[in-house]
Amino acid sequence: MLQFPTPLPWDSLHPLIIHFPIALLLVSPLFILISAVLAPPKGRPYMVAALILLLLGTASLFLAVQTGEAAGALAERTPPVEALLQGHQTLASETRNVFVTLSIIALGVFFFPRLLRKERPLLSRVLPLSFLVFYAVGIIFLVNTADRGGRLVHELGVHAIISPTSEKPAASPGNPTPE
Repeated sequence: MLQFPTPLPWDSLHPLIIHFPIALLLVSPLFILISAVLAPPKGRPYMVAALILLLLGTASLFLAVQTGEAAGALAERTPPVEALLQGHQTLASETRNVFVTLSIIALGVFFFPRLLRKERPLLSRVLPLSFLVFYAVGIIFLVNTADRGGRLVHELGVHAIISPTSEKPAASPGNPTPE
């Protein structure tokens, strides 16, 4: 029978939340590039989409950092875990700050040509392409943060602590009697 899953506690949400900012922030520059290639007015919808993806990705970074800190407080602390976790948390905060700055700059890139009250195709191409150079720094931060998080999970076995549910596992061919 299908039903809504039991809501997870805040400190268990990090694995669910973290993939949103990664995906959104890695896709946004593709729309910026398309926008710069097409130039106004054809490129404007792509720039709007890029800006929305960037702002949503940046906002979800705040949730990712908060849920990560809550999950990290429950992690079993061995010296290797502690060192990698500390680096991951520091890098996550720096990544959030970098993308807040990039979001502010992107808003400027989007609105600056409109403030001039005349669309200039060259300006509408140069500003977004120049912005992508700075965005590459953000991607480096994002990828390094994700790498450290992945190493915590896949190398050191750190995972979110999820309280057990009251459901019993269903019988399966490999396990005929659920326990």
